Amino acid sequence: MSEIHSTDYLVIGGGIAGVSCTEMLYTLDPQASITLVTATSIVKSVSSVNQITKLITDFQVEEKSAEEWEESHRGVSVYRGKLTRLDPGEKLAYLDDEKKIKYKKICLCGGAQPKLVTQNPYVIGIRDTASVLQLQERLSSARRVIVLGNGGIATELVYELDNVELIWAVKDDAISSVFLDPGASQFLLKEVEKEKDDPGEPSKRVKYTVDSRESSEKTVPGSALGPDWHKFLSKKGNHSKKKVSVKYQVQLETILSKEEYMTSKESANDENFPIYVKFTDGSVEGADFVISATGVVPSGEQYRDLVDLSTTGAIIVNDNMETSCKDVYAAGDICHAGWNWSTHWMQMRLWTQARQMGMFAAKCMYYHTIQEPIELDFCFEMFAHVTTFFGQKVILLGLFKGQNLDNKYELLVRVTPGKEYIKVVLKDGRMQGAVLIGDTDLEETFENLILNQMDLSGYGEDLLNPDIDIEDYFD
Repeated sequence: MSEIHSTDYLVIGGGIAGVSCTEMLYTLDPQASITLVTATSIVKSVSSVNQITKLITDFQVEEKSAEEWEESHRGVSVYRGKLTRLDPGEKLAYLDDEKKIKYKKICLCGGAQPKLVTQNPYVIGIRDTASVLQLQERLSSARRVIVLGNGGIATELVYELDNVELIWAVKDDAISSVFLDPGASQFLLKEVEKEKDDPGEPSKRVKYTVDSRESSEKTVPGSALGPDWHKFLSKKGNHSKKKVSVKYQVQLETILSKEEYMTSKESANDENFPIYVKFTDGSVEGADFVISATGVVPSGEQYRDLVDLSTTGAIIVNDNMETSCKDVYAAGDICHAGWNWSTHWMQMRLWTQARQMGMFAAKCMYYHTIQEPIELDFCFEMFAHVTTFFGQKVILLGLFKGQNLDNKYELLVRVTPGKEYIKVVLKDGRMQGAVLIGDTDLEETFENLILNQMDLSGYGEDLLNPDIDIEDYFD
């Protein structure tokens, strides 16, 4: 009979949500026994947190070996393995190496997996460190790459990759539509083919260590990438220069092999690529490989018989991060926020929310252990996210695209080409959301205006007048 390990708190998942949950439990209840289970040999932790405003947080992601992380968190046990079965009645978790862990409370932070457009050896998804290394290896000999998708990963890839011809296929009428409106997209598109400065030193925002074991773990998906995941990537292809072509309002229709393409009526004899993509507009493009960056699928399906799931396969949690099963919590990409959302908040599967959910789940687990109530954290009061697209700082606040406003809103926009793009969303004279690109220094002011819902009707277009110091005005 295999040995049973007992623990007060059990966290499943070595990504940002799982590690943030574990570290918060370690802070709140240092005398408790805490166990972290990670499917791979590395874990991701957050460091150098910079609180820009009450709700906007910038941070570094450090990717460490599980052994190194465990050494710096004495008292936390780290197990390498994959959860294969959960018995909530007996409070037992079974790992793939037949190890059993008995817990008092458990948090599931298994993340999500890339939603590949098709299974093909020339189609890769970008989700974890191993997939980024695969991209790097293929890119070194590539002349042309097709990028499918219109979210953050696709946007960063098109900007970062060099010495390669890129065909960026998006289903919308503008790039980066997950985050940006067409005006902001056009502002950023001008940056795509600009020469980028050689960064010289590696990015200080992220540390990655990859051991040889990780590259052989093809069957075990790693945890999601964090900010600046591309900084350690060798980004040069095998073309004399970079060229970007954007195909708007198209989707993949079918994949053709080289042989299928050469015998088809679409064939052009001067092309020689291992894979061809036929798009819904009838065009066919060849490439050395295809990057599928079309979103993720939450990894909740394996728990279908135990907890309630959303239609997308995410584990539904309440406002205390509890699932429908007693003493089973969930956080990060694997979960669906099942509570009534605040007016200006929405769930998006981003590393910032993974961290927030992981930390709040830990607080809930601890407070429930000491039988104290806990209210929903303030970070869920308003959506706030900071990232970088095309080398420009991008801050998204509240209903930044007019979400849930039924098109009953007005926009104010200020653009300084090559420097800044500012957009605010107003309804009934009150700010509902904002997009800030560049160093605008308006994030704190706009955050407060969204939170306090001050009537701005009397200011009109002067709200974005560059000759008025709005920061001081609303201080």
